[in-house]
Amino acid sequence: MGGNISALAGNTSAIPSATEAIEALNSAQEGLQEMAKNPDLLHAWLQGLIPGLLNFAFQALIAFLVYVLGSRMIRGITGMIRRSMERAGTDEGVRQFVIPVLKYSLYILLIFIIMGFFGIATTSAVAVLGSAGVAVGLAVQGSLSNFAGGVLILLLKPFRVGEYIIEDTNKNEGTVSEISIFYTKLLTPDNRMIVVPNGMLSNSSLTNVSHMDRRRIDLTVPVSYGTDIRTAKEVLYAAAAKEPARMPGEDIIVVLDSFGDSALNMGVKLWVAAAEYWPARWRLLENIKYALDENGITIPFPQLDVQLKQ
Repeated sequence: MGGNISALAGNTSAIPSATEAIEALNSAQEGLQEMAKNPDLLHAWLQGLIPGLLNFAFQALIAFLVYVLGSRMIRGITGMIRRSMERAGTDEGVRQFVIPVLKYSLYILLIFIIMGFFGIATTSAVAVLGSAGVAVGLAVQGSLSNFAGGVLILLLKPFRVGEYIIEDTNKNEGTVSEISIFYTKLLTPDNRMIVVPNGMLSNSSLTNVSHMDRRRIDLTVPVSYGTDIRTAKEVLYAAAAKEPARMPGEDIIVVLDSFGDSALNMGVKLWVAAAEYWPARWRLLENIKYALDENGITIPFPQLDVQLKQ
């Protein structure tokens, strides 16, 4: 405690004294009294401020007009580029990605132009932004990886807007509705929106279900071990041949696929258009069940034989 008091006593020169504070207050009071005695001083001071205020107001008005005009020009430019890309048949995902990037870049350029009206050197602003960009980049490196992932998706085109994909890591799946700067939006069959980071989609495996124009339906139909295999194959083939979505010219495959624990597993395979896959699959399962019932072929339940020995 004594050492601290001694240290403070040794540094009293760095602390303003009470006398100095009183002198500063007296000086300010004298200045106010002088201004009260000579109103011309206050008037001259205010007159000196008016040109600066008028100049600032004029600059602010010009900056506002430039911002309004620039915003309209940016909307016009982005709209014109969007229409040009639509006429050129550019992929919708590319349009959804490029237009926002162009829009934000033009707004940054507009801000630099407005800064010039206030005498702010753009080179200094760029230097400040560059130094701050390092810290910001470290803070938002996840977003930057998503941005890079979006660029890779557009370049490599593993999927497009309108295609149905399955993200293998978290099993998110749905129809691609939008490829934005940082995220890809998936619309599920039950009308739920799933937002997946672009970085995850570009760095993990995924399944593009609707990329090809046709898909093969693979069904496994269990029948009891007492069923005649030839009869089962004829019944299943006839049910598959009646499927209206079956692609003509493609063979129907009906085979004994495997021996199960309680049933013979029959395999049924046929090709349909990708857009008709699920309706055709559901319809075919239903028709196969009707055909098996009509021909007395049973689908067995799991069975377990237990033998008791004395």
